[in-house]
Amino acid sequence: MASASHRRPLRKRRTALVWTVAVAAVGLLVSLVIALRPGGEPDTVRTAAGTAATRPSASPTTHKPAPAPKPSKTSPAPRRTPGAAASATTPPARPSPAATRPSAPRPASGTAPLAGRIKPGTAYTGVATHYDAKDGDGACLYGPSPDLMVAAMNHADYETSKACGAYILVRAASGASVTVRVTNECPLPCAPGQLDLSKEAFAKLAGLSAGRIPITWSLLSPGTSDSVAIRYKTGSSRHWCGIQALGHRNPLARLEVRSGGGWSRLTRTEYNYFLSPDGTGCGGSLRLTDIYGEQLTVDGLAIRPDTVQPTRVQFSRR
Repeated sequence: MASASHRRPLRKRRTALVWTVAVAAVGLLVSLVIALRPGGEPDTVRTAAGTAATRPSASPTTHKPAPAPKPSKTSPAPRRTPGAAASATTPPARPSPAATRPSAPRPASGTAPLAGRIKPGTAYTGVATHYDAKDGDGACLYGPSPDLMVAAMNHADYETSKACGAYILVRAASGASVTVRVTNECPLPCAPGQLDLSKEAFAKLAGLSAGRIPITWSLLSPGTSDSVAIRYKTGSSRHWCGIQALGHRNPLARLEVRSGGGWSRLTRTEYNYFLSPDGTGCGGSLRLTDIYGEQLTVDGLAIRPDTVQPTRVQFSRR
């Protein structure tokens, strides 16, 4: 039989093991208490890479826009396409009398990726002459003008009617100025930069006897309370049509018609109509784009030749 002196080391080893387990258990208990106590959660969390990441704050409160008024059931419901400055699916709220008053003209500004020869923010030099504008109608085929502050653009800058409807601020060397709308073309030999003004507009700059004066001129984006209007050309039908936009604040770059699941761009003529020779899109939705790239979409206009049909949309002022 083994003596008591041989069993004592085993008893000591067991005692040491018990103490080790006890200490570990106490340490674990303390860790759990610290982790589970109120407010004991750390302010930062660790990312997978081991770097500290601040706990995200609560998401900001979002504000729902007020619902837009519903369009009238008795009139077309034109709308702006996605990407336009504002939606035009519904008529805008009635502006106050002060808001409808046109403000003073100012040179147009901003980038215009679809502009042709005439670009905003650019002063052009040339000469002004004058002609008898009669009722203000001309090559743009807008019809009689509400006033005779109109001009014929030289052939180069007319650019196959791209200048039609543009508002131009004209300045003379004397400091006098006048705002005109392009409704006509001044054919060759009118030189680039030349404007042939109505007699009424020329008289704002100098006496008619001057005949020809040096000028500078620039593109405007005027204040207006009018909206864009659409007119179908004589003879238009579902099989062939010509479409014209009138009253646009900024020069028009494109007119497209709905075709299948997309849009088909129509060709612009020198007499300022966009033609669909095979009837594509005639009587359907239209999309207008100005030189700044803003787009307006108009739905529900019937084919009514020689009839000016107003919409409720207008390009933004630049």
